[in-house]
Amino acid sequence: MYKILTKKKLRDGTTMMEIEAPHVAKKALAGQFIIFRVDKLGERVPLTIAGTSKTGVTIVFDAAGASTSILSTLEAGEYIQDFVGPLGKPTHINEKAKRVCVIGGGVGSAAVLPIAKAYFEPRNTQVDIIASFKGAEFIILENEMKNVCNNLYMMTDDGSYGEQGFVTGKLTQLIESGVAYDEVITIGAPIMMKFVAQTTKPYGIKTVASLNPIMIDGTGMCGCCRVSVGGKMRFACVEGPEFDAHEIDFDSLMIRNSYYVDEEQKSRENCRLVIKGRDA
Repeated sequence: MYKILTKKKLRDGTTMMEIEAPHVAKKALAGQFIIFRVDKLGERVPLTIAGTSKTGVTIVFDAAGASTSILSTLEAGEYIQDFVGPLGKPTHINEKAKRVCVIGGGVGSAAVLPIAKAYFEPRNTQVDIIASFKGAEFIILENEMKNVCNNLYMMTDDGSYGEQGFVTGKLTQLIESGVAYDEVITIGAPIMMKFVAQTTKPYGIKTVASLNPIMIDGTGMCGCCRVSVGGKMRFACVEGPEFDAHEIDFDSLMIRNSYYVDEEQKSRENCRLVIKGRDA
C-alpha cells in the first residue's frame, strides 16, 4: 500500500498528489512515468511523473475516468493499492543544447516540469516553455513553470490570459524572429503534438514527443501501447514514451486512443464514488 503524502486541488477536476514511494523517487528521471491502481479491483493507469522528493513522487491528473475520479476523492493520509515505477526511458538530455523549447498542453504542463528542470538547473541551456490552456480558469502550475525556464509563454484559446492562440503560432513566431532551437520537446494531446511536429519539420529542428497511448502492463507484454514510428511498430511503455515526433504516425495513434471512448464513458457513468461513507 502507498500513502498519499499531500493533496492539492489545482483547479476543478485537476489534482496534484505526492505519493510516498521512496524506491520510485530514488530512481525516477525526467520523462518517465508510473502506473497506479487505487485498489485491488482497480484498473492500471499510467501517469507521467511531475516531480520527486526524497521519499515521494508527484503526480498530476484530471478526474477523467473511473480510477482517476476515485483517486481524486482520497485525502492525504489515505492509501492506494499499487504505485509502480519508474517506467519507460528517461528524456535524453542533449548536453550540447544551447536553447530548447518545451511545449505542454493542459494537464501535460505538469509533465513539462521535470524535463525543463533537467535542462535549466544544472547547465547553461536556455529554456523556453510554451504552455497552452483553454482559458484562464484552466491554468495550472504557472509559478512552477516559471521556476524552471528563462521564458514562459502562456497561450489560451480564448485570450482570457496571456496570449490568444495555439502553441504552434507562438513557436513559429519565435523561430521566425531568429530564435535558434537545438531541440523542441512536446507533451500533451496527440493533435497538438502532431502540429508541433509539422511546424518544426520545415526548419529541421529536432523534435521529440512524449506519447500517451493506451497502456496496461507497462512492460511491453500486452502490446496495447504499440505505435508506428518511422514505419516500424514500437512499444511506448518500454521503448518510449518519447520518440522522434517527425516519424510518429499521429493519425493512427489518435485512432487507437479512441477505441474505448464509449466504454470509458460508461465506466464514468457507472462509477459509484464513496466519500467518507456517502455515495457521490
